[in-house]
Amino acid sequence: MSNINNRRQFLRQMGLYTMGIGFLPSVLAACNEGQSTKKDKDSTAQPGAGTETAKELFFKISLAEWSFHQALFAGKMNHLDFAARAKNEFGITGVEYVNQFFKDKAKDQAYLADMKKRADDNGVSSVLIMCDGEGEMGDLDAKKRMQAVENHYKWVEAAKFLGCHAIRVNAAGEGKAEEVAKAAIESLTKLSAFGKDHGINVIVENHGGFSSNGKWLSNIMKTVNMPNCGTLPDLGNFCIKRSKPENNTPEAWAKTTCLEEYDRYEGVTELMPFAKGVSAKTYDFDDAGNETTIDYKRMLQIVKDAGYKGGFIGIEYEGTRLSEEEGVRKSKELLLRLGAI
Repeated sequence: MSNINNRRQFLRQMGLYTMGIGFLPSVLAACNEGQSTKKDKDSTAQPGAGTETAKELFFKISLAEWSFHQALFAGKMNHLDFAARAKNEFGITGVEYVNQFFKDKAKDQAYLADMKKRADDNGVSSVLIMCDGEGEMGDLDAKKRMQAVENHYKWVEAAKFLGCHAIRVNAAGEGKAEEVAKAAIESLTKLSAFGKDHGINVIVENHGGFSSNGKWLSNIMKTVNMPNCGTLPDLGNFCIKRSKPENNTPEAWAKTTCLEEYDRYEGVTELMPFAKGVSAKTYDFDDAGNETTIDYKRMLQIVKDAGYKGGFIGIEYEGTRLSEEEGVRKSKELLLRLGAI
């Protein structure tokens, strides 16, 4: 497993939750549902891939912006170019934005309009916005918890403007498991009610800590019990407890190890009944093109058996050996090869 597989913990330690940093550089779509029976041929097309292969997939392929986090953080890539790159370089027509890379633009209508136009001009669908740095939904302090909920309202509104179907949030918090769960249930219920009014789903990723416990998160979904509140199962994020870094630098975090890990196959099985999207995490590949830490054939069968048909599976490459571009290509090749099961 990658040593940087817990983005939430890393960002929290790095202080990005409170810094509010942003990175630089019509309203036509009703919100896309996370699952649908409508095929999107372009989303699975790739140079040299036959139409037959694309038609056989039981899902659509999207690309998570986090796949380029190194280039984005280094200023080597502009967030506004993401949609065009997804389509023109990788043949992928569904994109999953990360709010960190346009942190101060949630209410900037001109900026959002530019994002939307660039996606529309390239025939790209905006699928969701991954939201970090807005406070913890499971914070035991009621005031901080409600502030976290309200901090997400602007992203719900931005998601609607862009034509997304959802925002991805984190069910994080410090305390006993049952206490954090109770707090997260309260927050998700309130945020989902706001999302419902805007036609936006609120989906929770297994993203470290309690949330990487499939039973814990699935029980929260059962308790909230709202049609627009669901999960975004990440096939790789099942580290419940991680070693502490020597300092808060990326290099130090890269040396940390997972001390306690939840069974990923059990976890995905538990989260799939509530899934409104799936995150295809990849770290590295062997000579045969298989992911080295995740049995993707087994995982995709679990996803398919859960009745997930026609929805997006988003590539999220998080490795370090390959370039980000090569990692995305290898990830897509893997999904195309195994997705017709």
